[in-house]
Amino acid sequence: MRYKRAYFAGGCFWCTESDLQKATGVVEVVSGYAGGVIVNPTYSDVTSEKSGHRETVEVYYDEKMTTYEKLVQYYLMHIDPTDDGGQFYDRGESYQSVIFYLSEEERLIAEKSLRELDEAKVFDAPVAVRVLPYKNFYTAETYHQNYAEDNTIKYCAYRESSGRDAFLKKYFDTKSWGAYWKE
Repeated sequence: MRYKRAYFAGGCFWCTESDLQKATGVVEVVSGYAGGVIVNPTYSDVTSEKSGHRETVEVYYDEKMTTYEKLVQYYLMHIDPTDDGGQFYDRGESYQSVIFYLSEEERLIAEKSLRELDEAKVFDAPVAVRVLPYKNFYTAETYHQNYAEDNTIKYCAYRESSGRDAFLKKYFDTKSWGAYWKE
């Protein structure tokens, strides 16, 4: 069976990877770099803020179990969608939130989900997630893959100290999908 792919940048890819691995219908999540100008960038290239890449995850999903729209919504409920300068204490272009679309249909779905979240007036600031055309993806170094699972103590400390979990609990912990998106 051939799975569909989706690409999301949501700050540190360790967190984005770990969160999206738990989404219904997701088969595999790979950490990497997308959207930049350097071929086969390294972590150092990307975090130097000179390559134009974002830390991104490549998500393989079973469309019999979920939809692209549900993945976009799930992703949005696991980041701070109002932060234009990165995510939590990871700052800079390489940590900005981006939905990279593969088709016009995906672009329209992403824009609709962002618009509906913004119209829900949940936040004091407007939704700032970028929607950009997919142009490349390079798999990150091996030590970045499955980081949360392979480095549980370090990952949990990083995630807690970044403020990500407190933010997610405040805005999304008890909300259903319908609280933000028209079902």
